[in-house]
Amino acid sequence: MRFLFVFIFHIILNNLLWSQDQPSNPCKDLSGIIETELKFNQTKIHQRTNKNTSNYDIRYQRLEWQVDPAIRYIQGMVTTHFVPSTENFESISFDLRDNMQINEVLFHGAPLSFQQQNDNLQIDLQETVTMGSLDSISIDYEGVPASQGFGSFETGTHSGIPVLWTLSEPYGAKTWWPCKQDLNDKIDSVDIIIHTPPGNRAATAGVLIFEEQNSGGATYHWKHRYPIPAYLIGIAVTNYAQFSDFLILPDGDSIEILNYVYPESVTAAQIQLEKTREIMELYNDLFGIYPFASEKYGHAQFGWGGGMEHQTMSFMGSFSYGLVAHELAHQWFGDKVTCSSWSDIWLNEGFATYLSGLVYEQLGSEQEWTNWKLARINSIVSQPGGSVWVKDTSLVSRIFDGRLSYNKGAYLLHMLRWTIGDEAFYRGVNAYLQDSAFSYGYATTEDLKRHLEISGNRDLTEFFSDWFYGEGFPSYRIEWSQDGDQLYLNIKQSTSHPAVDFFEMSLPILVEGQGMDTLLRIDHLVNGQDFRIDLPFEVTQLKFDPDLWLISKDNQVERVVTGREEDDFQSALRISPNPVQGNMYVELQNSPYKFSRIEIYDLKGTLIYRSLNNGKFKTIQTAGWKEGIYSVRIWSGNKSMVKKVVKL
Repeated sequence: MRFLFVFIFHIILNNLLWSQDQPSNPCKDLSGIIETELKFNQTKIHQRTNKNTSNYDIRYQRLEWQVDPAIRYIQGMVTTHFVPSTENFESISFDLRDNMQINEVLFHGAPLSFQQQNDNLQIDLQETVTMGSLDSISIDYEGVPASQGFGSFETGTHSGIPVLWTLSEPYGAKTWWPCKQDLNDKIDSVDIIIHTPPGNRAATAGVLIFEEQNSGGATYHWKHRYPIPAYLIGIAVTNYAQFSDFLILPDGDSIEILNYVYPESVTAAQIQLEKTREIMELYNDLFGIYPFASEKYGHAQFGWGGGMEHQTMSFMGSFSYGLVAHELAHQWFGDKVTCSSWSDIWLNEGFATYLSGLVYEQLGSEQEWTNWKLARINSIVSQPGGSVWVKDTSLVSRIFDGRLSYNKGAYLLHMLRWTIGDEAFYRGVNAYLQDSAFSYGYATTEDLKRHLEISGNRDLTEFFSDWFYGEGFPSYRIEWSQDGDQLYLNIKQSTSHPAVDFFEMSLPILVEGQGMDTLLRIDHLVNGQDFRIDLPFEVTQLKFDPDLWLISKDNQVERVVTGREEDDFQSALRISPNPVQGNMYVELQNSPYKFSRIEIYDLKGTLIYRSLNNGKFKTIQTAGWKEGIYSVRIWSGNKSMVKKVVKL
């Protein structure tokens, strides 16, 4: 058990200070996109901010689509209600791939001319719309969507049955519908109407308000009344089987958990998805009630290896516990609050990865939580460099790098929790989620940093400079000794990448001895820093970061023998008789030391005796030894000494 008085040391000025100069990616399956980028040398995706779409705000969209999961094709009518944010608003632009065919554009009931170039659909309104006024425009289009990113519009089969799904993150929405793709405007609300051949169900965001199946086809009308970015709108269509579960809230309301799964998967899915309720309940307790509680949460099975956090209905390639936890976490982190740039993707993926770890901490076993942390660390330190911040957002494989955006992003949060403490961490994260400036909107890393600084009452600039923008990780060497009730530490650090020459961190160090242990919190501010700490017990063991709070690798802890300890050891040792004829007795008298090893050598240096012993007394028979001088070497831990004995 840990000692009654657990010391939490912030050792900066109060102690003597002498200074001497992270598993596979659970959410996005990267194998396909990496292969494509390498094979076709398409390492740069020419998708950048479309300035042509920055001068208006989308208030509402009605998305009506005709799709058949057996055919890679889409026909649609997209009606957009918008408000200009600039004067002299005479044309409007949308993101849409040039290969899609525009049949007609209607504005105030009249057709308009348009131009398609470089994936920009520009429409001349033929009149000026007043800034701040609400207006609308409809686009009738069709075509074969190009596949981009993780497969923005795909068809396949399950058990021989056709299935269609979309996955637009990060740049794929424009491949299958005219939209505003940049991370600067959320659609305030949407209606999604999907027409498909009979026997199919269509899954998407929001609440199903109309469903019709007849010999002519099936129609599904979904209503979603929360802000949503284009990339979080997805559709999945096949012969789904449906079942629901409900989480009862403390006020008596309930949240439906709606599941669309392949008929052949129903039995297994019902078992696997049963734990969704307890995971949601945990997230509700930690981060506030599910952000879309008035509508639903759900899962739709699709033909892909990972998962995608489409708002209110995650598309799932499987229903593993970790993946269910990860995608549900995104509804808070990624959907309610969305990163405002793909450079800040860790605000989505790092949080979702960390929350899947918290599920093991809070609902699993201690070993599962330890295994989760070890797997993240091992992934992170498997390579020496790489920052959480994504400098080049043209590389999809870099945006969704499992080691950096997911695992290191998650552990950055874990280290922030250690740095400012549990209470301040959760208070700051909840303030971030509730901030009206970006709740149901877009946020930056600086927004999160600011809330954590307020809740933790400390400046985190250095932390984010090292761990978010910087690269690599530290390795520590800790040397320690004890003199009476004084524990001495010297802590050195090396770094894996030159981008950061020193990581300033509070270090957790556990000291144990005499049936007691104490957790020290050491503020390591300079390399080679020395510390002197008062301790009321004799230390027998020191452990660095026993609870795995930090990213580090190849750490070393070594006890340094002091002169006084050497004298104590020497004075405690007795070898008798000397000279010896029969039995020889080796003893450590009136001391805390015990033998760990005894070796005896003759004058030629030949080992003639060895004993591994944890006691304080040893009888050694010398019968058969030749007369002469022998060296007796005795170890106690990392301390050793040599005594000469004479055999008569």
